[in-house]
Amino acid sequence: MDMDMVDLVDIEDMEVIELLQTPRVNNRNRLRRNPFVELSDEDFKQKYRFNKRYAMKIINLIREDLTSDPRGCSVSPEIQVVCALRSWARHEIQDDTADLHGLSQPFISQTCKKVADAIAQISHRFIKMPATLTEQEEAMQKFRRIANFPTVIGAIDCTHVRIKKLNVDGGHLYINRKGFPSLNIQVACDAECKIMDIVTRWRGSVHDSRIFRESRLKQRFEAGAFSGILLGDSGYACTPYLFTPVLNPTTPQEERYNTAHIRTRNVVERCFGLWKQRFRCLLRGQYCNIETARKTIVACAVLHNIALDMKEDVFNTEPNSHQFNLQTSEPLVQPIENNVRGNIRRRQFIERHF
Repeated sequence: MDMDMVDLVDIEDMEVIELLQTPRVNNRNRLRRNPFVELSDEDFKQKYRFNKRYAMKIINLIREDLTSDPRGCSVSPEIQVVCALRSWARHEIQDDTADLHGLSQPFISQTCKKVADAIAQISHRFIKMPATLTEQEEAMQKFRRIANFPTVIGAIDCTHVRIKKLNVDGGHLYINRKGFPSLNIQVACDAECKIMDIVTRWRGSVHDSRIFRESRLKQRFEAGAFSGILLGDSGYACTPYLFTPVLNPTTPQEERYNTAHIRTRNVVERCFGLWKQRFRCLLRGQYCNIETARKTIVACAVLHNIALDMKEDVFNTEPNSHQFNLQTSEPLVQPIENNVRGNIRRRQFIERHF
């Protein structure tokens, strides 16, 4: 072997040795901050959009689910929850949340998934229709105070939450009529904008009326579980338990009915606005997998209801954010046979109350 070849081998060997001796960056040395200790109440809300009392309420609800990791997760439930809250409420890049807490982006992604799953599992405790007659009568009284519309226990509508484009068979079925992929989320809310029922399984191309037609909520109304009615827009079929506006009012009574209907049903629009204002991830889109997106939407509904119970103010830094609400509704021509009983019941209702 000539000398030039020997020198070349020596140089390569030295480069390999230098690479092997290069110290690796140890993520464990990242500084992990405890915002409950280091931040004032005002600064905490600025960073996480909610106050410490609210965050601790959520932490205590799911603490056991966040400490049962068999791998021995060294990150406390407190940090896991506030990371998820910040990610959903601000919808910022996960790297920023990771850097703020001395964590990695993949860990933040997994944490959001784990927290969403834990909250979704207890959703039945916070998202529920009024069950007893007393609860239903109380709900009707609250709705009646809005525009004197009697016997209403809920307002119903759908809203779209953007998702990432799916490059799979059937992915085109998630494209809604505005041209972007989404989930069409059905919500029924009470007079105080609390979510009482939510359906997250439908693709963006599915119409609101079909979602309700195949929902458990419709089955419960048909079985006589509720003494009141729902209010919906003209995209729904008028039934004995779901009243829609009169499309072409011809009498003063019908005009008064429509006016009261619009004012009362508007609660669900306000609910969507507040919900998406609290959680910008709903306003700007979910870019995780579909199942995680659905659980995150349910988790945000639970968190929204808890925030209302605790009288948590909406942290708003974008006054015109309601302009970006991805709300879609469209009139639907329903078959006459599906509307006859509902139209008769609505006409009798109008004659009696308006």
